[in-house]
Amino acid sequence: MEIGTVLVSAVFICLKEFYVKITMLGTGAALPDPDRAQSSILVTLDNGKNYLFDCGEGSTRQMVKANINPADVPWVFLSHLHYDHVCGLPFFVLSSWVFNREGRLKVFGPKGTQDFVDHSFENGAFRVDIQARAAYPARQKNIEAVRPEVFEVEPGLMYEDEDVKIYIDVVDHIPTEITDCFGIRMEAEGKVVAFSGDTAPCESMIRLAQDADLLIHECTFPESFLKHRAESGVGTFAHTSPLQLGEIARRANVKSLVATHFGHYDSTSPVIKRAAANHLPVDLMGPERLDEVARDIRKSYKGDLRLATDLMRIDL
Repeated sequence: MEIGTVLVSAVFICLKEFYVKITMLGTGAALPDPDRAQSSILVTLDNGKNYLFDCGEGSTRQMVKANINPADVPWVFLSHLHYDHVCGLPFFVLSSWVFNREGRLKVFGPKGTQDFVDHSFENGAFRVDIQARAAYPARQKNIEAVRPEVFEVEPGLMYEDEDVKIYIDVVDHIPTEITDCFGIRMEAEGKVVAFSGDTAPCESMIRLAQDADLLIHECTFPESFLKHRAESGVGTFAHTSPLQLGEIARRANVKSLVATHFGHYDSTSPVIKRAAANHLPVDLMGPERLDEVARDIRKSYKGDLRLATDLMRIDL
């Protein structure tokens, strides 16, 4: 009887299927959108480990909505330093401190990340807040939580532990003389998840996404919006259109695609429309643009497709 029990247990262990959970914390772009937080993606492994990719405004609040304690997220990987990808980091760090994080957060990002962190906490913008809260024993006890350990990284294997390997390469967004922008490939639990950050179509992103189980890729503006921005000269137009995204996903042979980082072209907010009037064709804005986005992606890519919404959950 005992032998049979042992055998059954052994078979169960061998057949256990591990999974990777992806939570789209923020799916918007630079403007304060009432319907979308800024760029942020949380990857959770079967063993409970959490890996955060980008940390735009609203990302910490979205974590709590998704039943994730910010203090239980030990690593943050920044694709680039545009504010809609990093401005939530100080709030995330301070909130984790108040949520009793143990030890130092590890932050990985391009050159300039150390300077950003140095000017944010004890020697920067939140110096007074930290000094005041640190007067309390409970906050002094875990003061290391507001002292992130920064790793400025270069293309190649960015991070590795017993569960994951994370690779990065430079993509086409901010001029490299200012800073690097990275696309990311994460291998975990026998799955591959690729994340574009922000980029125009480029071969490095196709390589990172090759044969991925899931590609999460920016789709910031439709074709007409990119053309308008290029002509207006306001902001970067180094983004990927739906037509281009479909081709990227097809060439990379990805099993599933999530389009994200929508540049407010689906918004009906009068405030957003007024703010966007100098760099977007506001007469074209509205929810119907998402139907156009899906149609354009489908012209090249026939696999599984989702258009991201905040707090969308994907299990692999």
